Amino acid sequence: MPQEQPSARQVELVDAVYAYALEHGLAGASLRPVAEAIGSSTGVLRFLFGSKDGLVQAVLDRARADELAILAALPTDGDLRGVAEAVWTWLVDPRHAPVLRLWVESYATSLSQPDGPWGDFARRTVDDWLAMLSRAQPPAVRRTAAGAAERTAVLAVVRGGLLDLLATGQRARVTRGVHEGIVSVTG
Repeated sequence: MPQEQPSARQVELVDAVYAYALEHGLAGASLRPVAEAIGSSTGVLRFLFGSKDGLVQAVLDRARADELAILAALPTDGDLRGVAEAVWTWLVDPRHAPVLRLWVESYATSLSQPDGPWGDFARRTVDDWLAMLSRAQPPAVRRTAAGAAERTAVLAVVRGGLLDLLATGQRARVTRGVHEGIVSVTG
């Protein structure tokens, strides 16, 4: 059955909650403070989204749509090393830190609460990134076990570097380490 399109009001509220989540996080948020912060009410949010879980799911869907748009805009020209470096350049940009903190929070919450609204967020994110990295490999390589291992290693290096960067803020050190890791795993 096709999913119902959200109303203009739902889209407006999801955008407002997404902006709130970028600043304050989402996992521990309660409906009342969120509703007050965005100029709505808990009743309206429950009516439009069914529950806090429904609202969280809508915000995560919005975040994933943004993530997919970012991935689609990255070059995928058969040069995995160049694409990995372009991904890292995007990730290390300080303007993207709020979205990346929300991503890490959602990823971790997905692992600790697999039956909640975060559910498959982590797995879907891994699948999305591996698909993008696959497109950066030559077709003959992407269909091999070695190609799958190479893109998995690149993802591990980039994701590990991202966590380290967000934890320490040590951009130069982490960037050097990520670059060395990317060179190492892409031959």
